[in-house]
Amino acid sequence: MKIVVPQWMQPLYDAHHFAPAVIDGDHLRCSGMIGMRPDLSVAEEPREQFTQAFENLRGLLSETGLTFADVVDITSYHVGLQQHVQTFSDVKDEFVAAPYPAWTAVGVTELAMPGALVEIQIIARMR
Repeated sequence: MKIVVPQWMQPLYDAHHFAPAVIDGDHLRCSGMIGMRPDLSVAEEPREQFTQAFENLRGLLSETGLTFADVVDITSYHVGLQQHVQTFSDVKDEFVAAPYPAWTAVGVTELAMPGALVEIQIIARMR
């Protein structure tokens, strides 16, 4: 197993002892990504937060030379799932194109970061 830690996430790795992603054989397995900015804050506006989460994932994928075209599975955890699922889906479609990966959306009561509305976990196939 090889860990993947983008430079801006190194403080999280050091403080919370988790890898943002690991290369496991033929797959990149990403920990849940919240829509946090590099200063570790989250936007109040849902669309902005969801977009930031996907931008963060794009950066994580690029660390290993991958893109969203390599993603085979998405699991998203939502605070207020029914309230925000359409906005989230619209944002997702700005990043993920056909053929679409598997996707499971789960409603939860809270996430680790105060104010976070979504956490997105992905699995991508290595090239």
